[in-house]
Amino acid sequence: MKHYFPSAPQTLDTRITIPPFHAVPLRVRTDGWTPLRQAEFIGHLAATRSVAEAARNVSMARETAYRLRTKPGAQGFAAAWDVALACMASHAGKARLLAALEAACEAMKPSRKVTVEQLTWRVETGLWQVRLRAGRYAGVRRKADNSALFALLARTGRGDAGDAV
Repeated sequence: MKHYFPSAPQTLDTRITIPPFHAVPLRVRTDGWTPLRQAEFIGHLAATRSVAEAARNVSMARETAYRLRTKPGAQGFAAAWDVALACMASHAGKARLLAALEAACEAMKPSRKVTVEQLTWRVETGLWQVRLRAGRYAGVRRKADNSALFALLARTGRGDAGDAV
């Protein structure tokens, strides 16, 4: 009797790490898209792969999530959204994931055309890192954005040692 060994499935790595991103600068409202709510939305989006379900989990509407994605300064948020929805089951999905990761890297690069107000927002809100464990949303972590702080200090001149004397 012949014994055939099952062929090893050609699977791709299914672990997805969502890159850190800056929250979309908006008016501060307790019932609106706060930076924490934006990060939680991305985490729920990665876990559920449904925009409507993720928006419902953070008590927001699906339509406002799509509107938030198109606001000025939402490049990092949109790239994190694309990474969260990337499907690793096919090579086309892997290509879309790589494109989304490249867009996330581009969004993190410092730009010379950033205003002082945008730098202040980045310093106040920081970078948001979504944590996933086994494909499930595990929480978010806020990190200080030191590069934005140093750029803000350089622009406003508060870092000069001569002013302290």
